Amino acid sequence: MEKHRRVMLKLSGEALAGEKHTGFSEETVTAVAREVKEAYDKGVEIAIVIGGGNFWRGRSSKAFDRVKADQIGMLATVMNCIYVSEIFRNNGMKTKIFSAFEIPGIAPVFEKDAVMEALETGHVVFFAGGTGHPYFSTDSGIALRAIEIGADSILLAKAVDGVYDSDPAKNPQAKKYDCLSIREVVEKKLQVIDLTASILCMENHMPLAVFSLNKPGAIADALKGKIDGTIITADE
Repeated sequence: MEKHRRVMLKLSGEALAGEKHTGFSEETVTAVAREVKEAYDKGVEIAIVIGGGNFWRGRSSKAFDRVKADQIGMLATVMNCIYVSEIFRNNGMKTKIFSAFEIPGIAPVFEKDAVMEALETGHVVFFAGGTGHPYFSTDSGIALRAIEIGADSILLAKAVDGVYDSDPAKNPQAKKYDCLSIREVVEKKLQVIDLTASILCMENHMPLAVFSLNKPGAIADALKGKIDGTIITADE
């Protein structure tokens, strides 16, 4: 992939919890912050979305109404953005959080002109609350915001080191893809991101890349356009 000018980075909430698998791991988040700062110092404009899996997996419970479960998940992403944003500030970066819904005194609502100004004035921007609506995952929020701000690419930092044709944790013979198109992701149902987000990326020609959050230096490399994982092209 080419060197990035503006990029959307997705961080796994569960991965940021470290070995605890819940809550926050300051050591893990600090390591991520230091890698992001390498690209930040070179002038790359960075927007970040964080999943809420370190606090909430509401869809796994049949006892919860889907709307309420999704609302709790949105609030989990807000907490993650506040925490990670503060760690980034402690590591020498300016940050701003924008929410998909009103949170008076904590974060303003997403407004494109304000977001673009923040990016252009050297802030790492965090998008909290997904799309602000139930039935849309964090994946949909990533795709939507990346398209709205004109990102060069979506970078997905995951627990796995790329896209496979089956679950590598269950199938030792799983094949890893070095490169494929977003149409192939949809047709093969590879579940890199959910179907709604995949189609949104395909229709708007938004490329993606998947790499391991756990590999030292992977985030810094990815933000500089060096992907050690799977590249997903916008070509159909």
